[in-house]
Amino acid sequence: MTEATWGKSAKTPDINWRMSASLENVARGDTDIAEVTNLERAVRDWVRLDPEHREAATLTTDHAVQIEGVSSTTFTGEAIAGLAEHLPSTPTVEE
Repeated sequence: MTEATWGKSAKTPDINWRMSASLENVARGDTDIAEVTNLERAVRDWVRLDPEHREAATLTTDHAVQIEGVSSTTFTGEAIAGLAEHLPSTPTVEE
């Protein structure tokens, strides 16, 4: 028999910051090409954007991420901000 866990970790399990992710709808020079990188880098790049570009950006992950009991592979605006709140305090990947 398996025991159920109802604590905070059940609502927000560890996030795989190294999974592939793309940050889209962000102007890069004269083009709007999606940047494919890892999730941590994409979220850190989003944090550095100006408010207008943050609002327009879409983040898509390779696998579903669960935060506060909600699982998704596509994030915009406040949802990306929610991911940013869970970023590791020190980068785990090259900036």
